[in-house]
Amino acid sequence: MELQQLRYVVAVAETNSFTRAAERCHVVQSALSHQIARMERELGARLFERTSRRVRLTPAGAAFLPAARQCLDAAERAAAEVAAAVGEVRGRLAVGLIPTVSAVDVPAMLREFRRRHPHVRIGLRVGASEDLAEQVEQGTIDVAFLGLPTTARPRGVAVQELARDRLVAVVAPDHPLAGESAVDLRRLSSEVFVDLPAGTAGRAQSDQAFAAAGLDRDVAFEVTTADYITRLVGQDLCVAMLPAAFAPQLSGVVTLAIDDAPARVEYVVWNRFSPTPAATAFLSLIDIPHPHQPADDRAGDAAH
Repeated sequence: MELQQLRYVVAVAETNSFTRAAERCHVVQSALSHQIARMERELGARLFERTSRRVRLTPAGAAFLPAARQCLDAAERAAAEVAAAVGEVRGRLAVGLIPTVSAVDVPAMLREFRRRHPHVRIGLRVGASEDLAEQVEQGTIDVAFLGLPTTARPRGVAVQELARDRLVAVVAPDHPLAGESAVDLRRLSSEVFVDLPAGTAGRAQSDQAFAAAGLDRDVAFEVTTADYITRLVGQDLCVAMLPAAFAPQLSGVVTLAIDDAPARVEYVVWNRFSPTPAATAFLSLIDIPHPHQPADDRAGDAAH
C-alpha cells in the first residue's frame, strides 16, 4: 500500500468522481483507476460503487477512509517535522475563528506568517466556538480563536485568554434608540432580535444576561454570520448585540452602550499534546513561544 494510492482514494471520496479526482491529483484517469483497483485487490474489498451516474463509497470504503486520511496526515506531519528540524516550516496550517474575532487581527497575522513561512498552505474555517474547540481537540484544526461567556472556558485544549469585552446594542440609523447614548437590557427586551443560533456559545452570553435580569426577549431571526446580523439590523427588521471591539468594523448601523451589558472572553486555543511546527510558528506571532507547555500550566497566564 502506497501513499499515492491513499491520496487517490481520498480524492475520489471527496470529489465523487474518478475524473475530477484525476484532475486534482494531476494524473490521467486510467492511472488513478488502475491504482485504486490494485488497492482493492490487495484489501480484498471494493472501496467504491461505480455507476454511469455516480461514484460513492461502499461500507468498506467508508471504514477505510478515516484511516487513509490519518496515514496521509501522519506522513505530511513527518515531513514537516523534518523540515522544522533543519530550520524550515512546511506543511499545512488550519486556523479556525469566530465571525466576530477582534482581539487579534487574523488577516494581518496571516500576512506576516506567510511572509516568514511561504511554503505553508493555510486553510481558514469560520464557525461557532464550541465546534472549533472540538475540532482543535480532535486535531482537524491547528489553532482557533474563540469567544465565550465569562461562565465558560475551553476544555480539552491548550488555551490562553486574549481579551475581555462587553456587548453593545446595534440598531438601524432610523431606529428610535439610535439617538440614545446608552440603553439597558430591560429597554432592549421589548425589541425584536437577531442573534446567533440557540445553543451556541455566542448566543449564550446574551441569553444568560437576559435570564439573569429576569427578562424575556423575542429572537425572531437566527443567523450564523455577523455580516448578516448587521444586514438585517440595517433594514430595521430587528436589533442585535455584538462585541464592542467588533463594532468599529460595522457600517450602515448605529451602536450604543448597554448599561448592564453581558461580557465575553476571547481565547486562542491549540492542541495540547502535539502542535505542528506550523502551529507553533503561528502561535509565536501572538507571544506564545512554548505551545508544548501543558494547558493547565498556562491557565494563569495574563491576558494580552
